[in-house]
Amino acid sequence: MILRSFFVFLCAACVGTSESSQAPEPVPSPIPSSAIDAGDVSARPEVAPTRWMPGAGQDVIAIGDLHGDLAATIQALRLAGVIDVNRRWAGGETVVVQVGDQLDRGDDERAILDYFESLSDQAFAAGGRFFPLLGNHETMNVALDFRYVTPGGWTDFDDVMEGGDDRLTRGYEESQRGRVRAFRPGGPYARILARHNAIMVVGDTVFAHGGVLPVHLSNGLENMNREIQAWMRGELPRPDFLSGDESMVWSRHFSADVDEQDCQLLERVLADLGVARMVVAHTVQRQGINAACGDKVWRIDVGMSAHYGGSIQALRIRGGRVEVLQ
Repeated sequence: MILRSFFVFLCAACVGTSESSQAPEPVPSPIPSSAIDAGDVSARPEVAPTRWMPGAGQDVIAIGDLHGDLAATIQALRLAGVIDVNRRWAGGETVVVQVGDQLDRGDDERAILDYFESLSDQAFAAGGRFFPLLGNHETMNVALDFRYVTPGGWTDFDDVMEGGDDRLTRGYEESQRGRVRAFRPGGPYARILARHNAIMVVGDTVFAHGGVLPVHLSNGLENMNREIQAWMRGELPRPDFLSGDESMVWSRHFSADVDEQDCQLLERVLADLGVARMVVAHTVQRQGINAACGDKVWRIDVGMSAHYGGSIQALRIRGGRVEVLQ
């Protein structure tokens, strides 16, 4: 993994752009090296498990879309009490799930991805866990769909040279080729993303950026995660189930205008998985984190990045009780 010194500047909030799954879709100081050097944590698995059962008394924290905003990322982690003033893991055995969309719309993407690798190692070493998930913007970037990349998002990867130039990279401006090398399947940052799941069950909660539908259950959560990860490593073609409004990273069945039919779909999924609730992101909730379908789905994308200008919030699940942190 390539780590380098960086300075982060916040951009002014701007009006959001609608997305579709159809292709052409206080300012922190630099993170100190002490927050990146996690020591010997070689035991952390190369790929996150699809299911994880926290121990008795372990809190589960969920954090929504970050969109390239390191300041918001740090504030959310501090709000959850899982990092200290030096931005090192301080959550002990707490389990954190960041529900995707680390990328696009902001200039701090590389800082966030590098920091999350470090934080995952630190949490593992302390007996906790830090699980970033894949959202639609992570899968878009590996598919080389760069519609929402900021100018700083291009230049931040311009020193990535792994893979050199070929017919693919030469189709881009020279200043854009570093990002292409970074995120193309098999590229260094695509391989980082390939350590993450699209869907994950933690205790009595299932997490997905868009949502889990009954059709996904027949495919098998583990199978879908591993197929996405193999694509990101450059080993398989892009899975067809990542496209369209029924995809686990694009679905808005549970995050937009939820109706009775949506709630029935949710009940089927929860019953099949044997869990109590689902946590999703993907659709900005201007009123803050909220629940639907009798508190069985929690929507946690509050637009906390500078692009959207929302508030900093997180969700805590403790002993079956759900609490909004704000």
